[in-house]
Amino acid sequence: MFTIEQIKEAHAKVKSGADFPNYIQDLIILGVKGYDTFVHDGHVEYYGVNNYNVTADEKYAEIKVADFPNKELFIELLVKHQHGETDYLTFCNDAAQCGIAKWRVDILEMTCTYFDKSEHELLIEKIPS
Repeated sequence: MFTIEQIKEAHAKVKSGADFPNYIQDLIILGVKGYDTFVHDGHVEYYGVNNYNVTADEKYAEIKVADFPNKELFIELLVKHQHGETDYLTFCNDAAQCGIAKWRVDILEMTCTYFDKSEHELLIEKIPS
């Protein structure tokens, strides 16, 4: 099974949203089936086969997530991030400002779903392979 250290090594190669597809490929090789990233503190819960999971600790000081989502603004900021115009922490702050509480990457389905505080799906993206 995979470890947090192996995941950190793969994530260290990510400098912007443009690097995300290669990161996903690295996770597939490790056996990660998916993960949830929590915007308020950056902790991530990774899961694999047979209910295996590991949790990475928070990555930054707590960010307040807006109570009401702004999907249109989020899409604009997401596109900028995916084009390499913002770093990860900026993207997390942008997501929080837009009411994104977490995102779930499903590696089997190759999707990334963004949720608000009430666990409502705001946006589902297909991950480029």
